[in-house]
Amino acid sequence: MGTSLRPVEMLAPVGNLEGYVHAVNSIPVLSAEEERELAERFHQNEDLYAARQLVMAHLRFVVHIAKSYSGYGLSQADLVQEGNIGLMKAVKRFNPEFGVRLVSFAVHWIKAEIHEFILRNWRIVKVATTKAQRKLFFNLRSAKKRLAWLTNDEAKAVAEDLGVDTHVVREMESRLAGQDTSFDAGADEDDETAFKAPANYLEDRRYDPAMMLENENWEEDSNSRLHDALTQLDERSKDIIQKRWLAENKATLHELADEYGVSAERIRQLEKNAMKKVKLMLEA
Repeated sequence: MGTSLRPVEMLAPVGNLEGYVHAVNSIPVLSAEEERELAERFHQNEDLYAARQLVMAHLRFVVHIAKSYSGYGLSQADLVQEGNIGLMKAVKRFNPEFGVRLVSFAVHWIKAEIHEFILRNWRIVKVATTKAQRKLFFNLRSAKKRLAWLTNDEAKAVAEDLGVDTHVVREMESRLAGQDTSFDAGADEDDETAFKAPANYLEDRRYDPAMMLENENWEEDSNSRLHDALTQLDERSKDIIQKRWLAENKATLHELADEYGVSAERIRQLEKNAMKKVKLMLEA
């Protein structure tokens, strides 16, 4: 049986990674004509065998990309597997009519999956959640030439290159330098070090009488303001808000549409307009 026809489980990057790399490198590279023919078969006829051949022929490229992320302290096999998911997504979306090779099209999808995996697993607490922070996370690591903190000039230069403020660069640099800390003291720590655990010095204000009274007053005031806002709505809008948001068994758009003899889209519009009015009255 040729390498290109091996069962998928035989080419999974688990166990012996070197054996997997050797196996994918032995799969022949497709010519531009072969690649286009397979892509057309899958794109036009949903030929899964053609899609499988496209994926198999590009596994070596995923390994090459995954190696460039070896400095994050994560398993190389895991990075390869995540990159393979990105490759399969790229094959699914690849259109041969675009006039580009699959390898060029797939780069974005492969890196996107690897990036997502790194951000999920690099630390227990996520260091980057927004799109801008994710971009800064990877670019800042590659921009730093040494382990020491960036100088003011270096931070300014990085900020200008990435199109962000200097304080954003400093904040991400601080996150990268930080370490995960257990909230409670470890079972093997003695009394001389256990007191350093955050659980021993962070204040718990949940049972502070002043905070409890303040929260209670805030809740009463919010309920009163909400009641006053609802009284300003017409009966239909008030009924929709109550049944969609305040009732224990909330009604669906279609149930309310049947009750009022209108379309579900009309109920959605009425709900949206009513919520907007309530929000404005609560903020007044």
